[in-house]
Amino acid sequence: MEVSMDPLFVAWSYFRRRKLQQCSDICSKILQDSPYDQESSVTVSEAAWSLKTRALTEMVYIDEIEMDQEGIAEMMLDESAIAQVARPGTSLRLPGTSQGAGPTPAVRPMTQSGRPITGFVRPSTQSGRPGTMEQAIKTPRTASTARPITSASGRFVRLGTASMLTNPEGPFINLSRLNLAKYSTKPAMSRTLFEYIFHHENDVRNALQLAAQATEHAQFKDWWWKVQLGKCYYRLGLYREAEKQFRSALNQLEVVDTYCYLAKVYRRLDQPIIALNLFKQGLDHFPGEVTLLTGIARIHEEMNNMVSATEYYKEVLKQDNTHVEAIACIGSNHFYTDQPEIALRFYRRLLQMGVYNCQLYNNLGLCCFYAQQYDMTLSSFERALALVSSDDEQADVWYNIGHVAVGIGEVTLAYQCFKLALAFNNDHAEAYNNLAVLELRKGRVEQSKAFLQTAASLSPHMYEPHYNLSILSEKMGDLQSSYISALKSEDAFPEHANTQQLLKQLREHFAML
Repeated sequence: MEVSMDPLFVAWSYFRRRKLQQCSDICSKILQDSPYDQESSVTVSEAAWSLKTRALTEMVYIDEIEMDQEGIAEMMLDESAIAQVARPGTSLRLPGTSQGAGPTPAVRPMTQSGRPITGFVRPSTQSGRPGTMEQAIKTPRTASTARPITSASGRFVRLGTASMLTNPEGPFINLSRLNLAKYSTKPAMSRTLFEYIFHHENDVRNALQLAAQATEHAQFKDWWWKVQLGKCYYRLGLYREAEKQFRSALNQLEVVDTYCYLAKVYRRLDQPIIALNLFKQGLDHFPGEVTLLTGIARIHEEMNNMVSATEYYKEVLKQDNTHVEAIACIGSNHFYTDQPEIALRFYRRLLQMGVYNCQLYNNLGLCCFYAQQYDMTLSSFERALALVSSDDEQADVWYNIGHVAVGIGEVTLAYQCFKLALAFNNDHAEAYNNLAVLELRKGRVEQSKAFLQTAASLSPHMYEPHYNLSILSEKMGDLQSSYISALKSEDAFPEHANTQQLLKQLREHFAML
């Protein structure tokens, strides 16, 4: 006698094991086969419909807390800031808000917004905030495309067509014909439907309409629907409305995610101090919560307050000693504060945890070089080259090998490495700068000047090409060009003593004329 399992139970089993496509296929079959004239089959078909909706959502799900990319429109045309000229230490948009706690560009490379490059790449800190529209179009290349993202919705453009991929005959749910008012009265189905519309179809306005009607049906007492309303408002750029919804949800029930969503709103409004206070308020209710501690550490890091950021990352590690971001950021901070041996321990810890990628071996190679473990340096870079996944990564590894070659006096090897870096990434400003120095050593002055001008135009936020160009122009007798380049170097790095000395000499010379 053959015993067959209930297909709905099989579908649920597939869903729990994350075999989402099989789950979706079985649910589709149940929906096709179930007769709608029997009362019992209505609940079965509803359950299958709900399960298939959840399976399709899980296929394309993105965590809204971690997903935060600003496009050019948000960066350059953003008027949501409270003050256009904020006080030092109160804004994420003003470079140099470290109050002396962060490393200088002489030690640690900076992004174009004036923040130090961190140990862990996050969407919001990857490119920084450019100064001009031209710079924004030239520099940030996001999502591995040749074009910068032009608006916040650019990240989600493809998600709206996900339903076509999963169903060859068309979308599973036709939103234009959906009676949202009917579904909003069914609590079990309305939640799965909302997540499907929001994540799978990326139709924020319909999702907002459903959330508003469901909130009304729940007599404004359901905190979950208020959070979803807040997410919709945030995605639409209505930050003050989102703030009200998240605040209202927190008053009803303290939830860690709600604190994170509300902090995201304040960060977008450029109010990091309020976001910090909010995280600390959350820690009073959830002591030792890793998500909240990480949020505080990130804000301190973005404000160049590296000492406090490291302290909070260490607190994170006390609660969760496998937190990759905290280990990477502490390791990076130790490296740039001239402690490569300690940084090496943190990066080795990442290796032991199973992180196996190009970036990690790249960092290990540099740590070994500065810790004078030369036997490990080249083998680490060889591993890094074997694991590269893009031309940009390849360029960075060759640049670092060139940097090591300069350090050990192998000028010919260094020259070849910088050339290879430019072959893989023609916009690598640091490689242009270092090649210019090597060309000058060979006596090729014009070539050197051309490389420095290229580096300065590609990365105006770096002080090195401007300063080198200023020195070169002064030696060639072009004092006016030297003065202009020195001023640009001063803008990029005001505390650079050599730039100040050069400017002083040039001003004295001009005064004598």
